[in-house]
Amino acid sequence: MVGILVHGDNHFIVRGPSPDREVALALVWHWSIIRIGATTPAFLEKWRISTREFREDLEWAVVVPGETAASPAVAQLLDELAARGVAIRELR
Repeated sequence: MVGILVHGDNHFIVRGPSPDREVALALVWHWSIIRIGATTPAFLEKWRISTREFREDLEWAVVVPGETAASPAVAQLLDELAARGVAIRELR
């Protein structure tokens, strides 16, 4: 499965199942902070950032609140996904 994980004005295209709240928050934290030499925790190994995907293949979307709003391009993509019937989960 492929989806998008949005956090404020940052986003990740992700291969893996739609994450629950705990995992979505852990992924955002893990991928947003550069830690040289750090390893991925075992419970996050089902997900990985993908750099080559088609927007038509996105099957899920999770939005984690951030200090800033999503970029206009990501907001447009979320609108397109919603119009296609993809459920967009907004975490609070």
